[in-house]
Amino acid sequence: MVSQRSSFENEELPHSHASAADRGRSSVIASCVYANGKRIADIPIDEAGSWAKREGHVVWIGLLEPDAELLHRVQNQFGLHSLAIEDAEHAHQRPKLEQYGDAIFVVARTAQLIDNRVAFGETHVFLGKGYLVSVRHGPSTSYTAVRQHWETSPYALAKGEDFILYAILDFIVDNYMPVLEAIHDEVESIEDRVLTKPMTSSDLERLYMLRRDLLRLRNAIGPLVDVCGRLSNTDLPQIQTAMQPLFRDVTDHVRTVQEKIDGLREVLAFAFEASLLVGQSQETIISKRLAAWAAILAVPTAIAGIYGMNFKYMPELDSPNGYYWIMGLMLSACLILFWRFRKSGWL
Repeated sequence: MVSQRSSFENEELPHSHASAADRGRSSVIASCVYANGKRIADIPIDEAGSWAKREGHVVWIGLLEPDAELLHRVQNQFGLHSLAIEDAEHAHQRPKLEQYGDAIFVVARTAQLIDNRVAFGETHVFLGKGYLVSVRHGPSTSYTAVRQHWETSPYALAKGEDFILYAILDFIVDNYMPVLEAIHDEVESIEDRVLTKPMTSSDLERLYMLRRDLLRLRNAIGPLVDVCGRLSNTDLPQIQTAMQPLFRDVTDHVRTVQEKIDGLREVLAFAFEASLLVGQSQETIISKRLAAWAAILAVPTAIAGIYGMNFKYMPELDSPNGYYWIMGLMLSACLILFWRFRKSGWL
């Protein structure tokens, strides 16, 4: 039997340099069938429906940004609902779970760190009796690792297509952690710098970007709690009762990710506030120094101003030592003020 795609591990062709036929083939990252948890064949899309109807067989198809023609071929094989196909064709869907007849349609958001910014993608999953179709859009880690890992455990794959859905969702949630760890390292670096000097405009811009990315990440994964909750608590005919504890475990992982995001956002908020306080503190120190020097200089300025009024009759003008007395008075007053300001920490 000829395979459209020899293996899941092969990478797709660049769309910009491929013909329409090549783009169709390159969108099919995997199309294979499992029997009792063991991979037995790579199959063409047009034969997937007949394989899925065989007892004990599960078809797993992986697509990457497929076009409308390929999605309609998949739709014809499994009788998928047209509204779900429309959603899978166009990205920018919020995480959700919808039931269409004998199939469920799941949307989850993926995240990767690209050029120090969080980039988001989507995974759409169709699940029904004997088949699972995953559709990836945008930045997303390939599910090669998922397939390779569980193919070494036929007993687990033999649980059915709902176990594959669990494996994909668990993999998506686990891949949030490297993004958060990279952000955490940068947040710690910012936190260490913020108490030593005020932030520059570039630092503040980066801090704002991190907070916005974390907010977008939280909004992207928040609805996934409800999705996993429905998979673990509701009576969906496509989900076996034995699988519900596994989906509850994914729910716990999502909540852990949410807590980490909230913690990082609080640290960034503290860093911003601390930077403002450090900046205000340094401005206060500078203001104190300027005020202290102004007070010191005010003494000789005032005395010199008085004796610069050019009145003919002034008491000390005729004194032989008047100049020296006045200079000594100004110097003494300035030194006393300098000592007092230095002692109080203004200078």
